[in-house]
Amino acid sequence: MIAVELSRIVIHERSDQQFICLTETDGNRSFPIIIGIFEALEINRKVSRSKSFRPMTHDLIRNILEALDVELDKIVINDLQGGTFYAKLYLRRNGDEQLVDCRPSDAIALASALQTPIFVEEHVMDQVGKVEEGADDEDPFGSL
Repeated sequence: MIAVELSRIVIHERSDQQFICLTETDGNRSFPIIIGIFEALEINRKVSRSKSFRPMTHDLIRNILEALDVELDKIVINDLQGGTFYAKLYLRRNGDEQLVDCRPSDAIALASALQTPIFVEEHVMDQVGKVEEGADDEDPFGSL
C-alpha cells in the first residue's frame, strides 16, 4: 500500500464533475478522482474545518463510530474497474478489524474529518499514477 494525501480539491460549480487529487506522501505520483458536487463540497468543508449548523451525513457517521467506540484506522483506495474507483474503510473495535466497502469520496470525507491516513493499493497507483510536473489552472489534471 502507498500512503497518499489529499493534495487538491477542484470545484467547478457549473459542472457535474468535480475533482480531488491524491498524491504520494513519499513520491511524486498523483491521480485525480472525479466526484460529485456535494461530495466535493463536503470534503472541502472537512479540510477547511468549517462547521455546519446541523450534522451532515459524514458528521453522523463520525458520531456513530465514536458512540460505538469504533476507530477508523485507515482508508484504502483498493481497486479501479471500468473507470470507477473503489475504497475500503478499515474499522477497529476491541482489537477486531472490519472492512467496509465505500465510495472513495465518502471515505476521503470521513478521513478528512477524523484525520485518518489514506492509502492506495500499488496496482491502482501503477494504473493511474502520473508524475505531476506543473499545474494548469484550467485543467489541473491534464486530459483524463
